[in-house]
Amino acid sequence: MNAFSRRQFLETAAGGIGGLALTTLLARGAQPHHAARASRVIQIFCPGGMSQVDTFDHKPELIRRAGKPFDPDGKLQFFASKPGNCQPGWWPFRQHGECGRWMSDLFPKLATHVDDIAFIHSMQSKTALHGPGCFMMNTGQTLPGFPSMGAWVTYGLGSESENLPAFVVLPDPRGLPPGGPINWGAGFLPAVHQATTLDGSNAEQPIADLFPPKDFSGTGRAEDRRTLAFLQKLNASHRDARKANTELDARIAAYEMAARLQLSAPEVTDLHGETELTRRLYALDDPEIGPFGRQCLLARRLAERGVRFIQIYCGAENTTAKKIRPNWDSHEDLVRDHGYWGAVLDTGASALLADLKSRGMLDSTLVICTTEFGRQPAAQGTGGKGRDHNAGAFTAWMAGGGIRGGTAYGSTDDLGFQAVENAVHSYELHATALHLLGIDHEKLTFYHNGLQQRLTGLEGHGVIHDILA
Repeated sequence: MNAFSRRQFLETAAGGIGGLALTTLLARGAQPHHAARASRVIQIFCPGGMSQVDTFDHKPELIRRAGKPFDPDGKLQFFASKPGNCQPGWWPFRQHGECGRWMSDLFPKLATHVDDIAFIHSMQSKTALHGPGCFMMNTGQTLPGFPSMGAWVTYGLGSESENLPAFVVLPDPRGLPPGGPINWGAGFLPAVHQATTLDGSNAEQPIADLFPPKDFSGTGRAEDRRTLAFLQKLNASHRDARKANTELDARIAAYEMAARLQLSAPEVTDLHGETELTRRLYALDDPEIGPFGRQCLLARRLAERGVRFIQIYCGAENTTAKKIRPNWDSHEDLVRDHGYWGAVLDTGASALLADLKSRGMLDSTLVICTTEFGRQPAAQGTGGKGRDHNAGAFTAWMAGGGIRGGTAYGSTDDLGFQAVENAVHSYELHATALHLLGIDHEKLTFYHNGLQQRLTGLEGHGVIHDILA
């Protein structure tokens, strides 16, 4: 799928609110390479580095070696520390569901959905730095400047919605993740494929600068209608003299959609129509859990309305702790930080899966949950309460949209230190997601810097067929 002249034009037409709308104009009517199992993606990203041995990767040997030196010879150096003693998961693990998959007690609600989930236990990253690690999981590269998966998906498939952008990101209310908006940028793809950032906590202004300031007197429904009608006349007159210029049609349509966003975006973020049962499911009234629950509920509402790719962030930029760390980066006190974020993710993600399933949407919605890397099986810090970064092993999971639930792929060594069987990088994860959307990852390309670039690069092993239904 190489770039067309229309896309090339739109690369320069992405400024302002019009640019946010242009994604719906791209590749409309585009055909997938094969029959798709999923129509859309909801990705939950947990920045900071979630610990695999405290969540999804059960390691009995680590329990048996508790308190013993992880590296008796003293030869290893972790990212920011020397290895301490072996530290088992801080929460007990139990088997769940008909499949009998193990999950820690950190996620009691999510554990009820294991039969819908495929776990990839052998994830690895090429970096233990937060920013580059987030870039790799989002774009396939550790360097900034490459297109995100959402941008590639909308470039390949376009939009299903007339009134909403094709790619929407819901950042954590505490702030942006490590690396900021580069995580959902368009890179060298036309800039219109970057995500629209939605502020789910601000129903009156869900998209920045969507509406004029309240104290601006020259606006209102009647004034807006008259202005739009006048602009349509001017645009039609301008276009009639340039009938061969199809790019002009695209620009006009983009700004018309921007006007439609003034109605559609606030409608998405207005939750008054949701039932009390739904509000309780997502724990919307809980001051700590509710904000992420709201993000997950908005993701479902966006998916219902045809948004192609929705990304939710469970955690913000990495800074030192006040009461807690603002993400999953638990160097000092993992019980404190993972304990907090575990309850947040557990409630929102389980509610999302249950809600999608009850509405018959899970089969056509691919849900992905990942982090940038894992954490070490040895203790770190004063009192041994924390864990250091670990690029050699972490767990991601996928559900819905053609995934064979109740399965697991790959494995780590006995202590959860390194992936040893079927190591998976972002390349294979992305290739699998694209496959379920009907896209051959080797054919989704864009010519840049003398190469046919693609999301999955040239290093991966392709689709993970073992987890497909």
